[in-house]
Amino acid sequence: MTKPKVLISDALSPAAVQIFKDRGVEVDFQPNLGKDKDKLAEIIGNYDGLAIRSATKATAKILEKATRLKVIGRAGIGVDNVEIPAATAKGIIVMNTPFGNSITTAEHAITLMLALAREIPQADASTQAGKWEKNRFMGVEITGKVLGVVGCGNIGSIVADRALGLRMKVIAFDPFLSPERAKDIGVEKVELDDLLKRADFITLHTPLTEKTKNIIDAAAIAKMKKGVRLINCARGGLVDEQAVVDALNAKHIAGAAFDVFVEEPATSNVLFGHPNVICTPHLGASTTEAQENVALQVAEQMSDYLISGAISNAINFPSITAEEAPKLKPFIVLAEKLGSFAGQLTESGISKVTITYEGHVAEMKIKALTSAVLSGLLRPMLGEVNVVSAPVVAKERGMVVDEVTRAAQSDYESLITVTVATESQERSVSGTVYHDGKPRLVDVKGIRVDAEFGKSMIYITNEDKPGFIGQFASLLGDAKINIATFHLGRVAPGSDAIALVEVDGAVPADLLVKVQALPQVKQAKALTF
Repeated sequence: MTKPKVLISDALSPAAVQIFKDRGVEVDFQPNLGKDKDKLAEIIGNYDGLAIRSATKATAKILEKATRLKVIGRAGIGVDNVEIPAATAKGIIVMNTPFGNSITTAEHAITLMLALAREIPQADASTQAGKWEKNRFMGVEITGKVLGVVGCGNIGSIVADRALGLRMKVIAFDPFLSPERAKDIGVEKVELDDLLKRADFITLHTPLTEKTKNIIDAAAIAKMKKGVRLINCARGGLVDEQAVVDALNAKHIAGAAFDVFVEEPATSNVLFGHPNVICTPHLGASTTEAQENVALQVAEQMSDYLISGAISNAINFPSITAEEAPKLKPFIVLAEKLGSFAGQLTESGISKVTITYEGHVAEMKIKALTSAVLSGLLRPMLGEVNVVSAPVVAKERGMVVDEVTRAAQSDYESLITVTVATESQERSVSGTVYHDGKPRLVDVKGIRVDAEFGKSMIYITNEDKPGFIGQFASLLGDAKINIATFHLGRVAPGSDAIALVEVDGAVPADLLVKVQALPQVKQAKALTF
């Protein structure tokens, strides 16, 4: 049997090269090839795997030439340098290593926090300039201070652990952190407003999504206690940088430390030059150990896939066989959209997810379907979650995931029901796949509907009273929003009802506010699929 062959086109650890060889994979190590697109395109057709860092750009043009390629492994988290749709279209698995630099990033956040507390960079510059300004740099102790962690996943929980070791009090905001998990890691789970009011230091460890963009803006800063210090080692865009500068100038924020920026490379920024700001050039993952870890991880993952077919940390495909794929594919799409529907409506911590498979779908490979549900459920808040990593992320947050299979008990040959339990409520959504292969939403909170998942939708819960539809349609008309489809459902006349409306284009935030203000409306949400 011919050995699979992997091309390493960026600088990777010699230990990673050895892992490939030890596992029976032939390796061609050309660490500078990624910079030469033409040469890469010329030879890529000779390889089963491509191992890269950030220098290699796996574009659609290059992937057209990759006639043998089965897997691309990115040593690191970001896969912006890989055209995922093009890879998926050719059946190429794209893997990353999302957890290899967690400790390094967490340590960088702690380092910046300590540097902020004692003004280390400023004191160093002053001293080396020949000054002796001992009285100028009056720092603060961190012992006994409150650290607010926004996003308590893999990295955030490591930061919390290190801060507890420094005798800090740690509070955390994370909608997906269960009370049990919070207790296990020694943090107090709080709402964001509470965290902003109480924290002496605030550190961000959440992905950048529509929900988290500018999570720290002028309004959030106004809720913070005077003298707070802010650290961002997560993503540029989580913070309104100008609002931070304004708060620094007003002495509301005592100091800020940023490793990430809205625009990178950041050769200029409103934060630069401020005496109470520390900036580093996206060094979160820049340690020898982290770079070694992600290199070894990607070699292990790619070898597992090429030798045994096992898939780990895949961005674009669940772990299913070629025989199962045609039958499973439409149900995977349905499962992910049901999860996304529930995730976009959920704003508090999820304690339990129950996924019920009825009829023919119960006989399929439900682990892949459950992964798809969790991926859709978690992505609205966490961003970088895929069908492989989603179960791990759910477990980290203490979420209980139950799978139930049973014979058909409804009018549908196959039915998937996702029930999400939070600290305050339980919500269920059900869907099926019709003979045309398209997923349909058929039940929301016990109310029957029959709706396709549109790209942009408005979901409304309301009292079933006359006049609502006319008022709602008028608001859409005034906003020049075109209705593509309109689906209604209710429990009984005059009782609870829902409206699910597909519209052309994005839903403006001010329109939602107006819809929410209608007297019959209990909840209005913009959904995207």
